[in-house]
Amino acid sequence: MDWLSNLEPHWAWLAFGLILAAAEMAIPGVFLIWLAGAAIITGLTAMFVPIELPLQIVVFAVLAVVAVFLGRRYLQNNPILEADPKMNRRGARLVGEVATVSQAIRDGSGRVHYGDSEWLAKGADVPAGSRVRITGSDGAVLLVEPLAG
Repeated sequence: MDWLSNLEPHWAWLAFGLILAAAEMAIPGVFLIWLAGAAIITGLTAMFVPIELPLQIVVFAVLAVVAVFLGRRYLQNNPILEADPKMNRRGARLVGEVATVSQAIRDGSGRVHYGDSEWLAKGADVPAGSRVRITGSDGAVLLVEPLAG
C-alpha cells in the first residue's frame, strides 16, 4: 500500500476519466462521457499546474457541471437520429404489405398470415382467405383493411 501514498493525483484523475469513458462505451447513456472529459481535463491540469487535491476536486466539480450542461444543450440542438427507427417494431415494418386472413375477422378482430408468421389482426369484418393490406400496428396486433376489388 506504500505505492498508493506515492501516487500522483493527476494519474488518479486520468485513470478515473478513462474508467468513466469505458463505462460510457459499455453502458451508453450519453452522460458519463461528460464526467470523463471533466476528470481528464482535471488530471491534465493537475499534471501541469501544481494545485492541491481540494482545489482539484473543485476544478472537477465545476468542469463536470459545465460539461453536463453544455453536453445537454448540444444534444438538444443536435439529436441523435436512429439509423432505422422501425428496427425493433416488426409490425410497423409491415405497413403497406398484403396479408391473407387465416381466421375470419369478426367483430373487429381475427388472425392474418404474413410470410411465415400468424398475427392477431384488427379491422373490418372479412372472411377467411381474403387478402388485406396492413395499415399499422398496435403492439403485436396488426391493423388491416380489405383490399379494394
